[in-house]
Amino acid sequence: MTRLYLVRHGRASAGWDTDPDPGLDEIGVRQAKDVASRLAPLGPLPILTSPLLRCRETSAPLGRAWHVEPRVENAVGEIPSPEGVDMADRINWLRVAMRGSWGDLEPRFVAFREQVVQFLGGCRADSVVFSHFVAINAAIGVALGDDRLVVRSLDNCSVTIVDIVDGTLQLVESGHEADTLIR
Repeated sequence: MTRLYLVRHGRASAGWDTDPDPGLDEIGVRQAKDVASRLAPLGPLPILTSPLLRCRETSAPLGRAWHVEPRVENAVGEIPSPEGVDMADRINWLRVAMRGSWGDLEPRFVAFREQVVQFLGGCRADSVVFSHFVAINAAIGVALGDDRLVVRSLDNCSVTIVDIVDGTLQLVESGHEADTLIR
C-alpha cells in the first residue's frame, strides 16, 4: 500500500481567466508555510508537484523543511483549457464544466482525468503531491466511483489522503472544504 497526501495549491495571485500561470499571493504564501508545518512530521517523503508556479511555490516550504527537491510532474497539472477559448472565456467554461460530470466533457478532458488517476495509481512510495482543485477531485471521484467533476469543494492548501492498493485509489480522508471561488 502507498499513501499519497494530495495538497491543493495555496491561493493564487490571479484568476484562471487572467493569468495562465500565476504564483501565490500573500495569503497563499502563508497557507504554503502552514501546510508545510502540518506535513513536516510525516517525512521526509518524496514531493511531487504540478509544473504550474502556484503549486511549485506551495511545495517549496515543505521541500526546504525536508531538504527534498520537489519533482515536477506534468501528470498532476491543471485541467487543460478548451481549444479555441480565449483567456477571458476560460472561467465561464470552467464554471459550466464544474456543474456537470466527466461524461459531459470532450474525450481530451476525460483523458486528462485518466492521466491523473493512472499516474497516482502508479506511485510506489508514500509521497506528497501538490496539485489542483480539478485534478484532486478527479482522484476523489475515481476513488468513490463518482463521475462528477466536483465531488468536494477543496480549500486552498487542503490535504486529501488517498491510499493506492493494487493500483486503485481509495479515499482515506478528504481535504478541508470551503466555498471555493474560481478566479
